[in-house]
Amino acid sequence: MIESAVGRQALLRETRSVALVGASATTARPSFFVATYLLSSTDYRVYFVNPRLDELLGHRVHPSLADLPEVPDLVSVFRKHEDLPGVADEVVAAGARTLWLQLGLHHEGAAAKAEEAGLNVVMNRCVKIEHARFHGGLHLAGFNTGVITSRRA
Repeated sequence: MIESAVGRQALLRETRSVALVGASATTARPSFFVATYLLSSTDYRVYFVNPRLDELLGHRVHPSLADLPEVPDLVSVFRKHEDLPGVADEVVAAGARTLWLQLGLHHEGAAAKAEEAGLNVVMNRCVKIEHARFHGGLHLAGFNTGVITSRRA
């Protein structure tokens, strides 16, 4: 399990492709916010996985990890707690390097499955927040204000 900031930074630096499992077209959902960030602010090849959608943000949505055109380096998961062991099995079967459980998701059983298969595991962290944090795009309020001064306006 990767728990250190240095470890997460190295992992994100080495990542070239990301799959979002549980991607949603609902603009108020965290997965939609993460999807827009990854597409606009990273060089990652981003894939969406949701059997109920065909398209998201102008990109094809795949019904499963097995249907992706390549094996993703990192799989970021936005699913219910009870779905996580099955998702971990899919991530292992797909051959991904990292299982990343988003904020609020923590499942020791799913993590153990992934680690036993040799995968990196991150739990209860947002891939968008972590990426922005390591690339200068995160302010205390959660976004880059563009202000580089301590003076009041």
